[in-house]
Amino acid sequence: MNKNIKHEGRRIKSGIHFILGNYAVVEGALAAGCNYFAGYPITPANEISELMSKRLPEVGGIFVQGEDELFSIYSVISASLAGAKSMTATASAGFNYMQEGIGYASAVEVPCVIIDVQRCRGENFATQADVMQMRWGASGDYESIVLAPSSAQELFDFTILAFNLAEEFRNPVIVMSETTIALMRERVEIPEKESIEIYKRMYTSLTPEEYLPFKAKNNSPPEFAPMGKGYHTLYTLNYRNEDGTMDWDAQGYKKLYQRITGKISENKDKICITESYFLNDADAVIIAYGSEVRPALDAIEMARNDGLKIGMLKLITVWPIHENLIKEIAKNIRRIFVVEMNIGKYAKEIERLCLPFCPVTNITKNMGIIHTKEEIYAAIKEAW
Repeated sequence: MNKNIKHEGRRIKSGIHFILGNYAVVEGALAAGCNYFAGYPITPANEISELMSKRLPEVGGIFVQGEDELFSIYSVISASLAGAKSMTATASAGFNYMQEGIGYASAVEVPCVIIDVQRCRGENFATQADVMQMRWGASGDYESIVLAPSSAQELFDFTILAFNLAEEFRNPVIVMSETTIALMRERVEIPEKESIEIYKRMYTSLTPEEYLPFKAKNNSPPEFAPMGKGYHTLYTLNYRNEDGTMDWDAQGYKKLYQRITGKISENKDKICITESYFLNDADAVIIAYGSEVRPALDAIEMARNDGLKIGMLKLITVWPIHENLIKEIAKNIRRIFVVEMNIGKYAKEIERLCLPFCPVTNITKNMGIIHTKEEIYAAIKEAW
């Protein structure tokens, strides 16, 4: 037995572990307080469901294997509205089927977490091709919060962060996993229970007679009403007034969606998280996210050993995009390199922000496998 591991009420397994990335997701969800999971089998996300089916009952939670992805996402939404911290997990093809539910959850402001383990179309190989779908896949106006881990440790850490952001902003949060890290075994340190920050759901202090379910300050989510306590809320995809009624009002519709989108877009400075490496003296900067961060850092070491001053901006929050920071970086360097594992999707967002200030070079790979450091460095030298 590993003596470094201490079981905290079986929910938080504090200590040092050597575990699969998918298992790190499960432990992160449990540490965050997840007590409901529904999912449909699909590779390379199956290990999440497999371990959840064992771990959730141990801590008094509920595991459900749905008959498909639509059931899974709507079941998770329903559980969340009933008061549970809830999550589902899928892979790229299954993520397609969840778009209707994600759009509904965004419209009625339901906190929940979706793990998308990206894979190539129909094949269990690595990709980051879902990056734009995670932002624009559902119908209607909404904003997405998407986190991009680059290691098993970050799969644990960012799953907790995803639950906290979901609760704080009453919004679905997507963890952008990948085959690369989901099926990799790495060292994961699970901290003590007392050091894990948990955001608690905000419930109204108003009486049922006083409470208006969709009344909130500008750019903020409304408070929840506890279920089964005499409050009545109609969670409909249709336009609704602050009291939940559905009498159409054009100005009311505009105000509602300014708030629903504004609670994300106007709080970017709070939501967006990045890490920077060697930016102080950089002549050029790599922007990368997810598993591509790893070879990018190795390529930077190669470049600096050859006298090329390259830095990196690691995007932890992929959506919303940290526009102001990226623009400021672009104003002070000679070139931006965007490294990603697809045909160059997120690079278009970087070009939109940076081209007035500096050129952007896309270093893309769409072959079901992560870049090597040599491939990245060769592309840097070619553009230098």
